Amino acid sequence: MDLEIKSKKEWEYNWTSERLMEKILNEHDIEDETWIEEGIPLLVNEIIENYRTYGSIDHLEGKDLPSKKTVIEILNNLQTVIFPGYAEDNLIDNFNLKELLNRLLNSTYTSLSGEVEKSLKYLCRRLETCPEDFCSKRARVVTQEVMKEIPRIRVILSGDLQAAYDGDPAARSIEEVILSYPCVLAITTYRIAHELYIRGVPLVPRIMSEYAHSVTGIDIHPGAKIGKNFFIDHGTGVVIGETAEIGDDVKIYQGVTLGALSFPKDEDGVIIKGRKRHPTIGNNVVLYSGATLLGDEVTVGDNAVIGGNVWITTAIPSGTTVTIVPPKLKYRKKDFPEII
Repeated sequence: MDLEIKSKKEWEYNWTSERLMEKILNEHDIEDETWIEEGIPLLVNEIIENYRTYGSIDHLEGKDLPSKKTVIEILNNLQTVIFPGYAEDNLIDNFNLKELLNRLLNSTYTSLSGEVEKSLKYLCRRLETCPEDFCSKRARVVTQEVMKEIPRIRVILSGDLQAAYDGDPAARSIEEVILSYPCVLAITTYRIAHELYIRGVPLVPRIMSEYAHSVTGIDIHPGAKIGKNFFIDHGTGVVIGETAEIGDDVKIYQGVTLGALSFPKDEDGVIIKGRKRHPTIGNNVVLYSGATLLGDEVTVGDNAVIGGNVWITTAIPSGTTVTIVPPKLKYRKKDFPEII
């Protein structure tokens, strides 16, 4: 069944209180008393037919896919392990710490290996070549490897937190940064998701990163390569693409985009994937708010400063400061001639 989607005229959205009351008083709605018994079965048949026609947006036949809810729970558990005492309601001290970690790590291992296995099965279904028990064995290996990285991730995050504290005059303590700064969730999630991404796990890393994106407004693809002591100030609207590379001691402000230019296509017009397409940022670089850097040809050298609202598609040498020439402003006072 073809669905005709029509745009509504502007007046159809103009539901003022007066118009609504006029409609209520002048139009008499007649309830279809047989709809539950007769209408719903007809609607069920129509929706099932819709599934057949538009099958790419449903998931039937019982084939495994990772659970978004479970993946977010795993991420929250790992946040508690990484920042004990910050992410949960109950008091944590040296007496119950070991018990808490044992419980969280056991739960995380079981849940994460299960979600990774389902993601690998999804991949195998698409490839139609999967040795017996491969997905379950690989899932356990990957999960163990990622969880063993937790101490190293904490060391890196320690530098990120210090960079946030040192780089923001408004920050009063590391505790304030952990509890309130959106970049902490975004960067922590990236550090975890990246470990899954580089081990070839599909779906789960993106579920994690897009969850953080939805909560913080900061969009970091798990495939990006980001060095130590990384700080995103304010954060809203930051976009860091899959093949972006960022060095050490980099500071980014809100609204910065490390994106791609137009995508190359093959002879059939299909986008070619798997290529480097995002910028490379050196060490000790500052990117001010609204800066847009697009394409793999953009390499920003060490110690550069990129000013706000610039648009860059070429290489920037080390030690360079890039700013926009200040625009000409016009001022007009009410009842007075224009002042320039």
